[in-house]
Amino acid sequence: MLLMNSRRIIEITRWVLSILVLAGIVLVYRRLLHVNPTTVALTLLLFILILAAKWSLRHAVVVSLIATFCYNYFFLPPLGTLTVADPQNWLALFAFLSTSMIGSRLSQRARDEAETARVRQRELEILFSLSREMLETENVTELLNTIPHVVIRATRARVAVLYLSKGDKIYQAGTERVSDVEMPHLRQQANNLSCAEAIGDELRIPLKVGVKPRGLLLLRGITLSSGAMDAIGSLISVSLDRASALEDIAHNEANKESERLRTLMIDSITHELRTPLTSIKGAASVLLATQIEKEEDRKELLTIIDEESDRIDKLVSQAVEMAQLDARQVHMTMEKIDIENLIGKAHEDCEWIDEQHPVEIRIESKVDIFADAEFLKKVICNLLENAAKYSDPQTPIIITTKVESDMLILSVADKGVGVDPNEQGLIFDRFYRAPIHNQRISGTGMGLSISKAIIEAHGGTMQVVSRLGEGSVFSFSIPAA
Repeated sequence: MLLMNSRRIIEITRWVLSILVLAGIVLVYRRLLHVNPTTVALTLLLFILILAAKWSLRHAVVVSLIATFCYNYFFLPPLGTLTVADPQNWLALFAFLSTSMIGSRLSQRARDEAETARVRQRELEILFSLSREMLETENVTELLNTIPHVVIRATRARVAVLYLSKGDKIYQAGTERVSDVEMPHLRQQANNLSCAEAIGDELRIPLKVGVKPRGLLLLRGITLSSGAMDAIGSLISVSLDRASALEDIAHNEANKESERLRTLMIDSITHELRTPLTSIKGAASVLLATQIEKEEDRKELLTIIDEESDRIDKLVSQAVEMAQLDARQVHMTMEKIDIENLIGKAHEDCEWIDEQHPVEIRIESKVDIFADAEFLKKVICNLLENAAKYSDPQTPIIITTKVESDMLILSVADKGVGVDPNEQGLIFDRFYRAPIHNQRISGTGMGLSISKAIIEAHGGTMQVVSRLGEGSVFSFSIPAA
């Protein structure tokens, strides 16, 4: 009601101003400036064209009729009467009226076309903004919650309501809320509405999957063309279909990857278990089948059983640990740790390495860290064992620490066989082992993967720099305390 009153006041003001300006022109030319009729006609014509360009055609038409009357009465002889004595004045009067009418119509058409162009431009901007934001989201749930807010930002509507028939769900944004009383009406519109429609400032846009109804988009406080409404409905449907398809693809890929990893785990564990089980079975069979007289032979067979049992235990422990890390079921106790002391303990746990390689520790920057001591020690031990396994005997292994940008960087360098550049991006994948080492050196392919998962759980990263035949440098960085 307030808006209608405001528009009525504006309209009345325009009519009053138009009449007053026309009266002013007539008064000035009649009383103050004595000019010829041609000047008067051109001035009145200019005023009428300005009205048509700025306001509307009806203002220009009405004012042109009044101006024709005034022009005849006040400026064409005989003055003060509506009689036209000279035939040429009839022609001038007709030319004035025709020119004002045609000029007003052309001016109105130009203004209408400009307004239409602005509307189309705005609708294109709305569609572009919607497509850019909607197509960035690949999660269906997130997209459904986002659509009403995105539509309001793009269209500046007062209310945006997205209703989906599947699940009878509603998503909305704006200054108003759709009540439960309106829900049956939304359901009916979603199922029966075949094309977009506008009722006042309310837009109802059906959403479809092909020809099957999917839902309804309800907008209030905005006017759009039917083409723009259909485009918005199609864009929302395409965005939902795209997000759903991407989720299905991601789910299928995850299932395939899970199946592949499960197969790899079974194959790897089966392969790695077969060797120690064979050794244990052979040693046990010899102990049971024959009478061993020498204590050394008996002790050797028992040692084989003991070592291979430890190997099986380590393999199973790694598999369980990897599964726990993947499932985020590992509890880490973070505490302040002296990195030099931690490296010393890790070195003690891997003291067998000293028999084959000289180990050098270089603490370039000493700093404390917050970490789980046992897990981090396990990472350092794993890097030391790998360096020893893949290096020739008596080649040095160097442990280095330094601090860069509040990050502690620990590196383990060796002079071993190195890692092929094509494989450096794969060696941190679980169960991956370089083909050249697969048969020659035993392993499960889980050590580096577990180590990387532990470092990432500490908020750090792990990487490798290596050249074939020259050695490798495995390093990890974690935040300093």
